[in-house]
Amino acid sequence: MLQRLSIQNYAIIDELEIDFSGQLNIITGETGAGKSIIMGALGLILGERADSTVLVNKEKKSVVEGIFRVDQKAAISRFLQENDFDIAEELVVRREIAVNGKSRAFINDTPVNLSQLNELSSLLVDLHQQFDTLELGESDFQREVLDALANNGEILSTYQQSFREWQMVKKEWEQLKEQKLQFDKEADYNKFQYTELEEAGFKENELEETDADLKMLSNAEGIKAALSKVYFELEESETPMVQQLKSLLNQLTVYAAYHPDLGALLQRLQATQIELKDIADEVDRISSHVNYDPKKIEQLNERLSLGYKLQKKHGVNSTNELLAIQAQLQQKLQAVLNIDEAIQQKEKEAAKLLATAKQQATKISEGRKKQVKPFEDKVNKLLAQVGMPNAKLKVDIKEAELNLSGADTIDFLFDANLPAGEAGKSGQFQPVRKVASGGELSRLMLSIKSLVAQSIDLPTMIFDEIDTGISGEAARQVGIIMKELAVKRQVICITHQPQIAGKADAHFFVYKEIVKDAVKTNIRQLSTEERITAIAKMLSGEKPTAAAMENAREMVRN
Repeated sequence: MLQRLSIQNYAIIDELEIDFSGQLNIITGETGAGKSIIMGALGLILGERADSTVLVNKEKKSVVEGIFRVDQKAAISRFLQENDFDIAEELVVRREIAVNGKSRAFINDTPVNLSQLNELSSLLVDLHQQFDTLELGESDFQREVLDALANNGEILSTYQQSFREWQMVKKEWEQLKEQKLQFDKEADYNKFQYTELEEAGFKENELEETDADLKMLSNAEGIKAALSKVYFELEESETPMVQQLKSLLNQLTVYAAYHPDLGALLQRLQATQIELKDIADEVDRISSHVNYDPKKIEQLNERLSLGYKLQKKHGVNSTNELLAIQAQLQQKLQAVLNIDEAIQQKEKEAAKLLATAKQQATKISEGRKKQVKPFEDKVNKLLAQVGMPNAKLKVDIKEAELNLSGADTIDFLFDANLPAGEAGKSGQFQPVRKVASGGELSRLMLSIKSLVAQSIDLPTMIFDEIDTGISGEAARQVGIIMKELAVKRQVICITHQPQIAGKADAHFFVYKEIVKDAVKTNIRQLSTEERITAIAKMLSGEKPTAAAMENAREMVRN
């Protein structure tokens, strides 16, 4: 609900504030008084493009601010959450046009772009200007009308979940089929590479160990000679080191009791002698296993050559990397075997979900089709009430491919000049967006929304000169419909018709005044007596007659 609209330095408005009622607000005034200027200012905070020509006073910026009460509406809370705004019961929407012509927009003092402002404004205000009732021609709105009347909300939500699941599984199925095509292209090459690695049969770290073994075997003769020399010196020479140490140990043992430091020294000599003996045995053992083997060297060279060739081919530097590639190739080959089963499984899953979605879509379509005839009858009856007795609306539902909204294409067709008694026979029915005039669209939209108001959580509804081309009883009926709409939501209407003005919960009068030799637009809320006088003037002119005053009093009273 729009609680307050503040306008500063916009066109010929210096400064004004309007505190709106939560029900039916009527704005009247002489032609040219500035009602359209107020609507233009309101359009700014609803996301319309800014025009620097509205800055009559070039020395200060133009500011338009609207304070909205949102009453925890789910769609608005979702918008605030998605755009990182604090969720509050009151929103302040402000638009500024600087002296250089640049505009900025704010929501609760946080800068926003125009697309964000447009998105929010569509949730806050439903604006119907005479030549701007485009929503009526949009298929989404037409579908929402029938769904609201059919109470399709719950089943539509369930269907949309099924539809999204089906799309997701279908996409996965198609991706698997594409993957299979790729697998099939690569399968022979992967099989060849895997077989090559499998036949090579490398073990973990094998090439690194083979390289070390080859280096050892290539130096086997030198290693054996060195080991033999060491063993000879330790155990087999004329004065072997192990025997010399043993002899020295025996000589010192005799005097161990006569010197306190000899005991520790003897222990160290004994440990050294034992260690040398152990070293000699180990040298002998190693030497016995070191043999120059040309055949073995040739085998190892061949093994290394194969390994290095495969490493170079696959761009790696170790045995383990080769084994990892082998494992990956094995997985790919296994995937080729598994993918057919996966494709079949996904196909079954997709078919099951599609069948469920189709079943739900059929129920949704049935609900919509049941509402068509009563909806057409009610709208056409309302059209006659609001001054269009020869106008008829027809709902055309055709079967469509499954989509997020179901399986229907819905079009509202309109004929503004159907001869009496010829309903359905004129052949002039065309989509409303193509044939209805601005005034006809506004009244048609009013008729439709009055029918669905109980089913759809409509925002503030603003009608700008919806009464063009009507008067008398038709205007009174428009006023009655608006009054009923305003019971549960805010309605703001600019009108020239006294029959509509008489239904107001709050009546605002737009007027011009001279301020410092300049013409300015202002607005004020009328008291009951002022309303009667204003309506009487609308009925009979600037100097209302007694009859007009009495008629106006009756309109306000009723």
